[in-house]
Amino acid sequence: MKNLEEIRFNEAHILLKDNRVKGSILPEKMAELGRNISIQENTIIEGPVYAHKLEIQNGETELQGAVFAQLEVYVNSDARGAITFRQSVGAVGSVVSRGTNCRIMFCSDINAGSVALYNAYVAGSIYADSIVLENCVVIGGVFATQHLTMTNCIVGTFNAPAVDIAQNVSLLLPSAFSIEKIRVGINARLYNLTLADLGSLYRRLPQSPNSGKIALDMQIDEVETTLANDKVQKKLRSYTVIGKVLAADLLDTDKFQNHFLLTAASLGSQLLKTYDMGKDSDGETISLSQENIREFFFDILHGKIEVQEIDGSFDISQITGKFN
Repeated sequence: MKNLEEIRFNEAHILLKDNRVKGSILPEKMAELGRNISIQENTIIEGPVYAHKLEIQNGETELQGAVFAQLEVYVNSDARGAITFRQSVGAVGSVVSRGTNCRIMFCSDINAGSVALYNAYVAGSIYADSIVLENCVVIGGVFATQHLTMTNCIVGTFNAPAVDIAQNVSLLLPSAFSIEKIRVGINARLYNLTLADLGSLYRRLPQSPNSGKIALDMQIDEVETTLANDKVQKKLRSYTVIGKVLAADLLDTDKFQNHFLLTAASLGSQLLKTYDMGKDSDGETISLSQENIREFFFDILHGKIEVQEIDGSFDISQITGKFN
């Protein structure tokens, strides 16, 4: 990696390869507002970045400050290697990454006109008018003002007027929302992982008997609510397992450590200390780093870690005993 103490940029275009930029890339005069930035490979930018268009051609690239593009943030489809955004990413236009061979990680929120991601890990939330996610993990929420499409994803929750899902989509929080009925592809399933024993799964230990994923029925588990004021009336549909969670909450679910795991994941680069989840099946201490958390959720997504389906039954004496 070439270490640059000082680098001069022209007004039209910046091309980076094998560079470390110590500081920011921000416009200093009007002519630089339309400047494009292309990262070929092996680059670290330590400060915030502003560009008309930011293109990443290949991996082993890390942007440690916030990123904003007037037109788009674009990752080439044939990019390889690791691409990491440590802070928030924004664009007036779009944020796009359809590369199948790169490991792209967003450690904070994404905010853009449109977002299309493949094989991406997002520690924060996504806000856009239209969002397309395929083979992605989003720890926070996915919030679209127009349309949301998800194919084989794990997300915290979602809220969009129109939602399409394909293959398996799993939620980490009890509820998700749409205005129109969710359009479900052939053989697509929506699961909820609120009562999954993520702590044991993370440590590669046996899952608790009263834990597991919940398959949502689009008819039974849909709750329709009407919101109204003096001028506007709107229907909102929620897809929720909150009733099941409330019943299970009378049991001891703290040992699942789900809240601890998801909080550490959502903090992303703001996590000032590396915590651990205890010992794994081999007696080794397993840490809560962003890389480990990413691998864990993608192992669930790809079926390498199997989450059992919840039994749904419990002994009433377990509940009444808590009130004696």
